Amino acid sequence: MTDILLTESPAAQAHQNLEPAALLAALHWRYATKVFNPEQPISAELWATLEQALVLSPSSYGLQPWKFLVITDPAIKAELRPHSWNQAQITDCSHLVVLLVRRSIEEADADRLIKATATTRGLPVEQLAFYRGMIEKDLIHGPRSQAISQWGSNQVYIALGNLMTCAALLGVDTCPIEGFAPSEYDRILNLGETPYRSSVVCACGNRSVSDKYAQLAKVRYPQEELIERR
Repeated sequence: MTDILLTESPAAQAHQNLEPAALLAALHWRYATKVFNPEQPISAELWATLEQALVLSPSSYGLQPWKFLVITDPAIKAELRPHSWNQAQITDCSHLVVLLVRRSIEEADADRLIKATATTRGLPVEQLAFYRGMIEKDLIHGPRSQAISQWGSNQVYIALGNLMTCAALLGVDTCPIEGFAPSEYDRILNLGETPYRSSVVCACGNRSVSDKYAQLAKVRYPQEELIERR
């Protein structure tokens, strides 16, 4: 009998290297950072990893109805700050991510996904016809097409959560921001004639030692009140 050498995938090895306690420690360490240290930017290597993490975010049908604007230009951040309740995180963070969502889901969006899937997995487009039909009947012509704006926002929040969790694991601070004027962001960022609109913002950087909120205990309801097993 021939012996078969089984090697673990890099993902499986990474899972083994991440201890459960380390994951929980990172989540306890994370908080909505109120004061960033503008003199301590995120390293290029770390940020490149977080950008890849954003790209790897899951979405319904795999449609990826988003785009991520990464803003490091101080002038643009300064222009956005008055339309963000004047929050200092906008200008003091290292990287400001404006998560955009598609204004609508159309036939071309389904075709784009099918083409990418066929190319990536080496499949004929015809083999994915049923899958494309599901998307069309649901999001393009189905009942959910009437609430596509909410559907898209829900997808973007999945990417936001993924970004924040991955950042915490890498020791990068974040602050999700809903307190901003989307219409003004769209104007400043020249999104008016594009298929995208501003959905939510995430400031990323390194916390300042002066941020008193970093030391506050997390307020979470007891696990037995939030998790029910059946």
